[in-house]
Amino acid sequence: MSEERRVHLSKSAPEAYRALAAFSKTVGGIAAEAGIDDRLKELVQLHVSQLNGCAFCVRVHVDKAVAAGLDVDVVAQLSTWRDSGVFTARERAGLELAEAFTFIHEDGVPDELYDRVGGVLSEAEYVALSWILVAINAFNRVAIAGRYPVPPRHAS
Repeated sequence: MSEERRVHLSKSAPEAYRALAAFSKTVGGIAAEAGIDDRLKELVQLHVSQLNGCAFCVRVHVDKAVAAGLDVDVVAQLSTWRDSGVFTARERAGLELAEAFTFIHEDGVPDELYDRVGGVLSEAEYVALSWILVAINAFNRVAIAGRYPVPPRHAS
């Protein structure tokens, strides 16, 4: 059975995709200035991609997470982060915020979550992580809508 062909948004409107990529680069600068390390940045982007079901972005961010020093155990524990002891309080705050932004249509960012996260993250960190979450949710939607392929990797 063949899959229906989809428009590849980044190829069909490259100027829009370049703008999204430039936005993401700006967000990365804001994150770096706020002290968001690559580990936290990749954890939240990978988790959002998992929650959204974006196989393409999961692959991208697993690779980036490994490059940032995360090992297979940490990556595997991400789906059960609430019950796992491998994440710091700062990472837990970021992961909880990631879920709120991904499912923002349900409850927004509730006051109790905002206060709890604000007790762990500085305002600059909160702002930076929020923009990271906006960006990755946008990329997920582009890749999911276009059914970007994730072929098997061949052993070398």
